[in-house]
Amino acid sequence: MQQLNVNLSIPIPADSVLISKVELEELRRNELTGVYWNMKDLEQRISKKSEWIKENILFPTRFRKILDAEHGGFVYYPKSQGQTWSFQASKMSEFLDNYFASIFSSFS
Repeated sequence: MQQLNVNLSIPIPADSVLISKVELEELRRNELTGVYWNMKDLEQRISKKSEWIKENILFPTRFRKILDAEHGGFVYYPKSQGQTWSFQASKMSEFLDNYFASIFSSFS
């Protein structure tokens, strides 16, 4: 069997960096750390209106027991007029990924 050794140079533009997949995943995970969303942020993130989000994610009992900050979750449910929703972005994002099938299974 023959083998060919090649020395190859590939230029990387000055405005770019080369990182490992592990580092990229770590950066993606940390992107939402310490970030809080309001309802408008969540609407934009999942392309659904607040009414749909409340009806299909926030108020169903099966999800509320996981989400509600009063039960150790990561969503602040407003208690009175004038208070706003607050979502711990990293955990809400993870919840949406993990429960995607459950959220949309009610439509079948």
